[in-house]
Amino acid sequence: MSNKIAVYWPGDGRKKPNELALPNIEAASVQIENALKKLGRAPYRVPGFLSKPHEARDALGPIDDPIVGVFVHWVYGPHTTEGVVGKDNPLLLASNFSGRWPGLVGLLNTGACLTSLKRRHSRIWTTAEDMSSDPVFMAELDQWCRTGAIAHSEAGIRYHAPVSADAAARAARVAAEIRRRHPLILMLGDTSMGMINGYFGPRLLAPYAFGEHKIDQAWIIDRGKNISDKRIADAFAFVKDKGLSFHWREGTASDFDENASREQLRDYLAVLDLLAEYGADCLGWQYQLGLIPLRPPSDLAEGLFNSACRPESNGKPIATATEADQGNVMPMEMLKRLLADKGLHPAVMFHDVRWGAEHDGRFLWVLLNSGSCGAYAFNHDPDTLRGAHSYRQPALYFPTPGGTFAGESLPGGVTWARAYIRDDVLWMDVGKGEVVKLPPATRDAWWEGTTREWPFMAADLGVGRDTLMAHYQSNHVAVAYGDVFGEMVALSQELGFRVRILGQI
Repeated sequence: MSNKIAVYWPGDGRKKPNELALPNIEAASVQIENALKKLGRAPYRVPGFLSKPHEARDALGPIDDPIVGVFVHWVYGPHTTEGVVGKDNPLLLASNFSGRWPGLVGLLNTGACLTSLKRRHSRIWTTAEDMSSDPVFMAELDQWCRTGAIAHSEAGIRYHAPVSADAAARAARVAAEIRRRHPLILMLGDTSMGMINGYFGPRLLAPYAFGEHKIDQAWIIDRGKNISDKRIADAFAFVKDKGLSFHWREGTASDFDENASREQLRDYLAVLDLLAEYGADCLGWQYQLGLIPLRPPSDLAEGLFNSACRPESNGKPIATATEADQGNVMPMEMLKRLLADKGLHPAVMFHDVRWGAEHDGRFLWVLLNSGSCGAYAFNHDPDTLRGAHSYRQPALYFPTPGGTFAGESLPGGVTWARAYIRDDVLWMDVGKGEVVKLPPATRDAWWEGTTREWPFMAADLGVGRDTLMAHYQSNHVAVAYGDVFGEMVALSQELGFRVRILGQI
């Protein structure tokens, strides 16, 4: 492998996040460059952030040397992929491990995007401030420098799991219903913020008995004009009566008021009507980035859709994937049906894999997403919104005021899953774990160290940091309270997914 190694900065598509990340990415780049130099390599910089796909194409495309991307904040997958597809020079994604600066989230998304495009790459990460002081990091970096790849352990991955007769029968029953009437995903746009790994399209959905109908997000604005003031008032009265707490004008959120929340309910009702008009079973909602200057955030609406307790409800949650992520909405709909068949409440939560740390001898992941976590996670009562809070989405990223749908997730056993593209077919990762109640001081430190306005879940997913970071194919995960692990493995296999089991089951 060449001694010369290019170091580049994948970026956010927005100017301000890149500006804020500049001190961190400069410091991390110096660390990586020093580590490479200690291994006898000659690193050089690709100038500036790559913040648009064509910038990646133009800057990385001509490079034949090995390449290292530095991930210290959220970045878009195409800001790497467009510069490296069609080539095979060694590619390494290198990340910090921080909740405040979610480089690991950007690495997971970019790695999954590369996998979906069949572009080989390796991953590396460290918690050490001085990267060269981390012997595991240095050994893996040396392996990559010598061979062009890092061989991560697969000890935490299996491809088979025991399934009981009852679980198999339940899975077969649900699979038959899915095949009889294919679940239809109403897609409001697609591929938010460069998450190209999360869009499958009809050609990949159909073999697994799912369909989609895509609608331009502009329809939300158009249909919203026809939502009556009375429907909005009734919806607003409902959510307040059911216990949703609004945090208007708190702190610096002087522009977040009752009208902003009412407008979020207008969008909820417009989308509810679209779901009925097209007979859709579940929902993928892009929102970002196209609607950011035009409408308030979709978080309140998405949180309500994932709750049985919501305005004009049919008594059931509607599985809703923020950022129009089909890799989450498919397992969410599948888990929802399995839970219902087993007599469990059929709410399924959508989360980001944001960060993780040791607590009381076990590794816990901080799952933290801005939108699609339903109220059941906060109260375990399908008939109330108590425990759910709506804070102003951070103005830095969301200039139009509107609230989140947040709370602290209650403890309990969970099943989790994620679908993704590998070698032009769909795979399903399945695992089981436990949501953990943290001591208040630890909870607050972790929550404040990420994004306090978003829903919080501390979970032992049954899989350690290194296995997930090396092998997981997304920054998103679907989480359901209750043990339907065997059923989810069997249902995934019944529908034709290739299945991986992450963790010691």
